[in-house]
Amino acid sequence: MSRLDTAMSDPGEGFDDDFELVLDPKVQESIGRSLKAHYDDIVNAPVPDKFLVLLAQLEATEQRAAGASTDECK
Repeated sequence: MSRLDTAMSDPGEGFDDDFELVLDPKVQESIGRSLKAHYDDIVNAPVPDKFLVLLAQLEATEQRAAGASTDECK
């Protein structure tokens, strides 16, 4: 069994403390581009109608509560 196989089966064994795994820069760039693309897709996705309804209900509840506390102070 190679040192890599040993480390993958039991991460606590098989490597010296000063040994560090490093990804190839091209692999890092590819992963970074992929993650950025997924993030951009999520950020630019429309908000589902169900969430918009829930947010409107929450805002209405907060406004009623703020109005009630203002009336109590008078």
